Amino acid sequence: MTASSTTAPDGVEVAVEHLGTDSGDPTRRLVCTTGWANERSVWSVLADDLAADHAVTTWDLRGHGDSGTPPPGNYSRQHALGDLAAVLDGAGRPAVLVGHSLGGYLSLAHTLDHPDDVAGLVLVATGPGFRKAEAREEWNASVRAAAAKMDQAAGVEGISLHVDSHVIDHLADIACPVLVLLGERDRRFAASAALFERDLDVRATVVVPDQGHMVHLKAAAECAAAIREFTAGL
Repeated sequence: MTASSTTAPDGVEVAVEHLGTDSGDPTRRLVCTTGWANERSVWSVLADDLAADHAVTTWDLRGHGDSGTPPPGNYSRQHALGDLAAVLDGAGRPAVLVGHSLGGYLSLAHTLDHPDDVAGLVLVATGPGFRKAEAREEWNASVRAAAAKMDQAAGVEGISLHVDSHVIDHLADIACPVLVLLGERDRRFAASAALFERDLDVRATVVVPDQGHMVHLKAAAECAAAIREFTAGL
């Protein structure tokens, strides 16, 4: 295990952790991005498992964990994508992007912008955003309400807000293979899984019984097995 940091384009320090050995095979190179209000430690059990035969990189979103916390106004999608690009600078390209919730959304957005960086996508309890402005505002209101109850620095919730329909409008432009993972009880994201199966090259959709939104943490062994089977087929 190697804990370090990388510098985002705007100077924010992003905490990064590398496990396993990079064989040079991009299908065995995993970059794991968390959801909002999570730290990279949520990947620990899964990453330890996969590091036996993969190079695994985990990192903290800005304003989270050990990463830097810039002032409000520095938490847009483009800021977060700049952070992910900086992480890939150290992890190596191309890689399989593994993302949970917001992390999956960011992985989709990065794939649209930089398809050559991505050998595959693992979307864990992920949604593609919203086409309708009303749905975006409903989501954003729920994020702001949740943030008001959390011990986060001012403005950090901005990283989870939706401002357009760019990703969902361009899903069909993504050509890389995809694995979809979700918990059986995570009904909010079940509809997204059906949308991904329609518009993406989904090789498998794995629904883990009796699990909710944090399926990668609560059922790490099952998720690791599904990811290992997916990467073996790439």
